[in-house]
Amino acid sequence: MHIDAWIESVPPGAVYALVGLIIGLESLGIPLPGEIALVTASLMAVKGVVSPVGVAACAILGAIIGDSIGYSIGRKGGKPLFEKLGRKFPKHFGPSHLATAERSFQKWGMWAVFFGRFIALLRIFAGPLAGALKMPYWKFLIANVLGGVVWAGGTTLLVYKVGKSIEPWLARFSWAGLAAAVLIGGLSAWVMKRRAAKTHAKMEAEEAAAAAAKASVAD
Repeated sequence: MHIDAWIESVPPGAVYALVGLIIGLESLGIPLPGEIALVTASLMAVKGVVSPVGVAACAILGAIIGDSIGYSIGRKGGKPLFEKLGRKFPKHFGPSHLATAERSFQKWGMWAVFFGRFIALLRIFAGPLAGALKMPYWKFLIANVLGGVVWAGGTTLLVYKVGKSIEPWLARFSWAGLAAAVLIGGLSAWVMKRRAAKTHAKMEAEEAAAAAAKASVAD
């Protein structure tokens, strides 16, 4: 089946539901490709299958609600929750990833929630970590709503406007948009992993230095 025919056969309700669900679960703390889902739905809006306003609204609601649930889970579970997740899912919730996310919160405070919306791995941590660090909910909510609106609304608008301007060629190059989304998401994850690795190496060096200092004192 040609991509145009496939896109036009998808029920609009299913698109809205999937966008909200995937982004909500990702915001809650489950590593899912929310950015790719949003870009895909925005491309479908260009083809007239769904409304761009509907896509943006569902994505914003999913982001805000998911982050809020993640905040509640993090507040109840605290840091032990991340330690438990780190043992089960070291690729996503390892100590180095957590340390990198915590540094972002120490540097930016409530705005780490806002900026975290634009970074793949930090988007997973933002809600639960804000709760675990006991950030006041009103601060979290402001940053959460602003981040959800700017990220989800802005991404939908950008993809939709660009897609409309190249609509005659969209059928030929629509998969290129998805490839670009994958590349952007992968690049964000790679940057976060590099930062996490550097933080982890620094932590190990500090621990080794502290252990050496204690040993010298003992001698």
